[in-house]
Amino acid sequence: MRGVVTVIGKDKVGIIAGVSQNLAEQNINILDVSQTIMDEYFTMMMSVDLSAATVDFEAAKAQFHELGKTLGVKISIQNQEIFDAMHKL
Repeated sequence: MRGVVTVIGKDKVGIIAGVSQNLAEQNINILDVSQTIMDEYFTMMMSVDLSAATVDFEAAKAQFHELGKTLGVKISIQNQEIFDAMHKL
């Protein structure tokens, strides 16, 4: 299964490291990543592969929610099929 991870919040040191470390700990592979800083705000979108994940999707979602609180950002993960369907023109 593939997913889309989004991260949005005020820019500060350690956001990419924290998210990447959490993904590695869950054995979730990063397939593609795009990030930018707009004014003072950090935005990142990742395409990830959850097929070898050590946790199920709901557990990963809960871990990202808690990590977001720790890092002071909002982290979301969605099933890529649902994400694609929601964003079709």
